[in-house]
Amino acid sequence: VLKIKKIELDEIVETNDKKRFEFDQHQLRIRARQGHSIEVDVELQSFIPTDYLYHGTASRFLDSIMKHGLEKQSRNHVHMSDNIQTATNVGSRHGSPVILQIDAVQMHKDGLDFYKSNNGVYLTDNVPTKYITIN
Repeated sequence: VLKIKKIELDEIVETNDKKRFEFDQHQLRIRARQGHSIEVDVELQSFIPTDYLYHGTASRFLDSIMKHGLEKQSRNHVHMSDNIQTATNVGSRHGSPVILQIDAVQMHKDGLDFYKSNNGVYLTDNVPTKYITIN
């Protein structure tokens, strides 16, 4: 069993550059703010988009995305942001970045669900190609 002091957990929560972790309301437990590849209950809140969302990816993935759409792959959701800068930062981690503009308003009108995590990441199960424009 690994023992970690509360002060160490405080530092992890406060200094994580993506704000991936949070404490419960009693400050007794720590959890992920959104799931990646592990199924966790992160209490996502439904979200109704009012504007475009953005997804940053590497240029080498573009052909596949434009053929199949954005798929969650091994993650629990497709991750998006509400601004181009964040999407650029994400895309840059994987190579030469490409920013995809997602017509989230139309997706929602067409019945696809969106969620927003506590750290401002927008999530959905998949994004079909008809909603994707290269920005």
